[in-house]
Amino acid sequence: MTESRGFYARMYEEKKGSVEQALGLIKSGDKIWCSNNYNEPSTLFSRIHEIADRVENVFIYKSRIGNYPFMTMPDMDGHINFGNYFYGPNYRKAQRLRNCTFFPVDLPNYYRASSAHAQWDVFAAQVSPMTEDGKFLIGMNQTFEQDIVYDALTHHKTVILEVNPNLTWMRGAIAVPIEAVTMLYEVNTPEDTTPQIVQTEDEMRIGRFAAEIVSDGDTIQMGIGGIPNAIGHFLMDKKDLGLHTEQFTTSMAELIRAGVITGERKAYDRGEHVGVFADGTHELYQFLHDNPQCVLKPGAEVVNPFNIARQDHIVAINTCIEMDLTGQVCAESIGPTQYSGSGGGFCFTLGAFYAEHGKSIIAFPSRTKKGVPKIRATLTPGAVVTHQRNYVDYIVTEYGVVKLKGASVRERAQQLISIAHPDDREELTRQARELFYF
Repeated sequence: MTESRGFYARMYEEKKGSVEQALGLIKSGDKIWCSNNYNEPSTLFSRIHEIADRVENVFIYKSRIGNYPFMTMPDMDGHINFGNYFYGPNYRKAQRLRNCTFFPVDLPNYYRASSAHAQWDVFAAQVSPMTEDGKFLIGMNQTFEQDIVYDALTHHKTVILEVNPNLTWMRGAIAVPIEAVTMLYEVNTPEDTTPQIVQTEDEMRIGRFAAEIVSDGDTIQMGIGGIPNAIGHFLMDKKDLGLHTEQFTTSMAELIRAGVITGERKAYDRGEHVGVFADGTHELYQFLHDNPQCVLKPGAEVVNPFNIARQDHIVAINTCIEMDLTGQVCAESIGPTQYSGSGGGFCFTLGAFYAEHGKSIIAFPSRTKKGVPKIRATLTPGAVVTHQRNYVDYIVTEYGVVKLKGASVRERAQQLISIAHPDDREELTRQARELFYF
């Protein structure tokens, strides 16, 4: 063991370099994939704009986080561009500068579709320190890391690792062997965290309504934000819930600690709390670290609608930007302007639809913070349909719950008007009559 440790330590020193040297590996025409969110190579990306004057047509398949200079600097287009299947806050400014573009694809198909469409050259990730057996762990992401690391090893791609002692890992984390690393460098930067969100009164009302749809023994999926946190608060009296989710969040950790989520009645992966990536507070990451019950599995497996449907009591909880009176749900754009992405949202809606006792919930406040109605007679022109109306089920606002599955357009319009903001109901009724919905 001592001999092998020495071998890996020597190899580590041989491959160790600097950020400047890592940037020197990137050349014109390179397509760069990176690990997502917690494991995104933030130091590399904070400086990659420095090579813009010597490269052309570099493209980065990036995660949704970050506010790096290359994203929003003018004149990056044609030198360093980037894109993703799920936009973050700084993407919208970047798109107006023509620095980025959107990939219309669901999470489980993102890597497979994109890599088949275009070959790539470089993989970069931020990882925890090397293990005794010469491995670096991509600790909190399995979005596509299993496939991309396999391809990097098989096809001898350039692999750049940012080694950070502040990063941790959980079960299922993908390991990169030092033999596959082209260059590594050391950093000491804070881990990426998302603070716990304080819920509004409306969100708490929505949370109470949505939690009433969940039964003991159900397996749940929910995202991050005020509404999922509120729902989590009202799930504390449930028993033996399971977890099969895209995203591990702080509210989920609280439910596990409280013994609400046990996984003992899941149809498969019984006793395991399964997700694709983690996003939350430092305390969440410490809770997940080497936790024997919590496991990362590949996005292509977890978010596959057919696998979701196997969890026969799945309850999928998502939110939206707006919806129309027939049940079409836009969860990713404001009119034609891309705001986020479909992620795994529709996959869970579809999987829940086909699960034997599945339920899906779209939960949202009836109006935006600016007072714009979210339930509309028709979607805003250019709005993207994320959840097809054929597969929606429960809709929840602060004014109540309606069930659309199996309902006609006439019934849907009447029910949705009943949970719209009271000041919007008269106008919605007039518009629905003009459209001959009832």
